Amino acid sequence: MAKIPSAAVAAGGLVGARRATAVGCSGVARWTKKRQLGGAVLAVAGAAAAQQWRQRAGGKAAGALTAAYVAAFAGSHPLAKKVGAWPAVLGVAGAVALASRAVADRNG
Repeated sequence: MAKIPSAAVAAGGLVGARRATAVGCSGVARWTKKRQLGGAVLAVAGAAAAQQWRQRAGGKAAGALTAAYVAAFAGSHPLAKKVGAWPAVLGVAGAVALASRAVADRNG
């Protein structure tokens, strides 16, 4: 089974959560009429990334990257009021992906 970089898992979770919770977007939320699925996408991807971070870089790094992941999600909301929803989400997803790549994915 191919190893998926944790950077891709984390960034995908942030973007997927936005996609699933965005008002008026197509995709999971529109199809199911349940915005809570965005939270599920965020949680599942975050848990998967955290497990990879722990295995690849240890507990302290996993804790720091998990905190960055949660902060990125929370920070994307006020940032979206200034730059727009998608630029905010893509920006924070990119930042988390870069941090993940630097800390946990550098050998993979």
